[in-house]
Amino acid sequence: MFRAAVIGATGYAGADLVRILAGHPDVELSMITSRQYGGQPFSKVYPSMAGMVDMECAVYDAKEVCDAADIIFTALPHKVSMSIIPELIDNGKRVIDLSADFRFNDADLYESCYQPHMAKDLLEKSVYGLSEIYTEQIKNAQLIGNPGCYPTSVLLPLIPLLKEGLVDIKSIIADSKSGVSGAGRSTSLATHFCEVNESFKAYKVADHRHNPEMNMVLSREAGKDITITFVPHLVPMIRGMLTTSYSTLEKPVDEVSVRNILKKFYKGRYFVRICDEGTMPDTRNVRGANFCDIGVKIDETNNRMILVSAIDNVVKGAAGQSVQNMNIMLGLDEKAGLNNVPYPV
Repeated sequence: MFRAAVIGATGYAGADLVRILAGHPDVELSMITSRQYGGQPFSKVYPSMAGMVDMECAVYDAKEVCDAADIIFTALPHKVSMSIIPELIDNGKRVIDLSADFRFNDADLYESCYQPHMAKDLLEKSVYGLSEIYTEQIKNAQLIGNPGCYPTSVLLPLIPLLKEGLVDIKSIIADSKSGVSGAGRSTSLATHFCEVNESFKAYKVADHRHNPEMNMVLSREAGKDITITFVPHLVPMIRGMLTTSYSTLEKPVDEVSVRNILKKFYKGRYFVRICDEGTMPDTRNVRGANFCDIGVKIDETNNRMILVSAIDNVVKGAAGQSVQNMNIMLGLDEKAGLNNVPYPV
């Protein structure tokens, strides 16, 4: 039985991590920490967990965390993670970070999107934790930079088709819609109920800091520089993310062939589901689960490929994928702790 700690357990991603790990067959949830709720039972912060996770939220102490855990999740804001992870790594711990601090191997690229990096020496060691793409690297990693939710929904459909040379790399546009939980638990005017309810808006148009993350991975996988146009939107729902990407075809191909390419690429990968002809992903069908559903449509008139993907932004886009990465790192069944069926309603 492996011991796991969650640092920053009371944010939305951290709370979902606690929920998933509490039911994991091969892992003991040995410690949770919270800056805001130190000393309080987790079930007082999240009453839905009463009788299931009543352990007290500890105030973070590096030595206590290292003594208590074999693997550590950091569900902390950007910049906070990089301030504590070096000490965890120095103590020989394996770490999965849900912030952006270790998603980039290039410090200059990170700093162009976020802030000065305080642990640049660790960037070369970090592995980008897109589970289905970098499985072999994840197996032996000590430090994982868990992907952002938007990149997960954009990258999984596109990468197999880029590798087949089907897509004009200069033509890619990604249009994403996210539930409000993606903004985190901290209150702000932009995510206030009165501002979000009965509203649908684009934000950070062609200027979202997940855009360079996507460009980095797509360029790596295609073997040439790629910059995509990315437009995120906020929709008045709690969970869910739907991404539609548009690209010009480099050569003639039909929908059956594209679906077969995707099915072959993700054969044996339980959490990626390719929709049948005539059906498209729906956020409701992945709610609460670690699936990424992908649909395909060829617009023959305009020689354009349309890819649609749906994920739960808090699960496959954060906590669930981090547990999937943990399973890979520890040599466990990749599905362990993640077998819950999507909510039917």
